[in-house]
Amino acid sequence: MQAIKIENVSYAYRQLDSKPIIALNGINLEICQGEFVVMCGSNGSGKSTLAKLLNGLLIPTKGEVYAFGINTRDKTKIFDIRARVGMVFQNPDNQMIASIVEDDIAFGPENLGIPREEIIERVAWALEAVGMSDHRHSTPFKMSGGQKQRIAIAAVLAMLPSVLVLDESTAMLDPKGRREVMSVIHRLNKEENITVIHITHHMEEAIGADRLIVLNKGMIVMDDTPENIFQDEVNLRAYSLDIPIIQSIQMELLNKGIDVQGYITNEKELSDRICRLM
Repeated sequence: MQAIKIENVSYAYRQLDSKPIIALNGINLEICQGEFVVMCGSNGSGKSTLAKLLNGLLIPTKGEVYAFGINTRDKTKIFDIRARVGMVFQNPDNQMIASIVEDDIAFGPENLGIPREEIIERVAWALEAVGMSDHRHSTPFKMSGGQKQRIAIAAVLAMLPSVLVLDESTAMLDPKGRREVMSVIHRLNKEENITVIHITHHMEEAIGADRLIVLNKGMIVMDDTPENIFQDEVNLRAYSLDIPIIQSIQMELLNKGIDVQGYITNEKELSDRICRLM
């Protein structure tokens, strides 16, 4: 099933007394239900603008965006779109509205008019899905960055979206917090068949994704599996992006005549293969 379809989309930010700033230029893209898609690009590449177009937070200057066949220009269907395409932003503090975790997560379903009994079930499921069941009655503002972001994800999950868009949601986290969030969204993708669209400038977060899309100056310049894109070091450097350290080490070993064989997704796997060759 097609989840997102983008047809010849451009977007320009209007400015008073000056020319518009072109953020996106002629984007065409289709994303299927259940895909794990990572979008990377340097600052100003247009990736965050593209994220905001997916559930109607922004409307294209030109072209059309469809979420499950619904055009985001249709103002009468905007709540339907946002119920199916949930978004998690960079700073979790900006998304929290309650002083108790369970109240924060219940806020979305309450605004959708969901019956109380079902809200209770959704809150419990969402907390379990992100590994935060023990913090149901806690105060989110005293938590670590990784914990806060997991609560923010749970708040979106409670509305049972089919698509989860994460707009630079790991940018403010330390490495531990980033690993926590990436583990959660990979599990949600595999176990709940939630389509994940992860916007990031950390290339290593594309490891394990089904698809990696690279944006540069408002255009899609690469769209392939991470394994294939990581092999194109020349173009990645040209777009101000780095190869993940694991793949970089693997390529260095290959250049020295040591083939560790196959696409490697984590440090332990790399270490194990090297040990087997010794």
